[in-house]
Amino acid sequence: LIESRMYKIRNDRRELPLEVEDLEDEVAGLSTRSEKLKGELEVIENLIKEKKNSIDEHKEAVKKYTKQQESVRNNREFNSLTKEVEFQELEIQLAEKQIKEMKASIEHKKEVIASSKEKSAHIKHKKSELDAIMSETQKEEIFLTEKSAEYEAQIEDRLLVAYKRIRSSVRNGLAVVSIERGASAGSFFTIPPQT
Repeated sequence: LIESRMYKIRNDRRELPLEVEDLEDEVAGLSTRSEKLKGELEVIENLIKEKKNSIDEHKEAVKKYTKQQESVRNNREFNSLTKEVEFQELEIQLAEKQIKEMKASIEHKKEVIASSKEKSAHIKHKKSELDAIMSETQKEEIFLTEKSAEYEAQIEDRLLVAYKRIRSSVRNGLAVVSIERGASAGSFFTIPPQT
């Protein structure tokens, strides 16, 4: 029982550091990604400013062309100015649509950055949990090691050597197991009554 408990503690401890390490790697990747996203946010902000400036320029052009329409000499000149005004209005609509898309992109990127911050908080929580478990299990493992040494002194050498040999060759670390409801606690195979 003592050896099985020590094996379980060591096995649990093996899993947690790996989990924390995976989370650290993930957070490192997310922080790199969030830095990249922050740079992209600045670029998008600048593009939005450029689009707003171009909208203002197009509005000025529309005013200029409508003013020119008042002093036209022939039909062809009027039609060309009308087409130019329509073109400028389409440019304004296109720029406004692009601004909306960029704002949606900004919101999405901000959500990703917020989720990476949540992951950072999660990793801190997991690290503290790991430290707490390590300190708890450390005390218990020391106690179990002392008890194991105490009981080993009372067992015959040949039985102890056989026990350790069996224990080292088995994957789950169980050499002697109890039988619960007709099945071995180590492999869960049912044992016939004759055995």
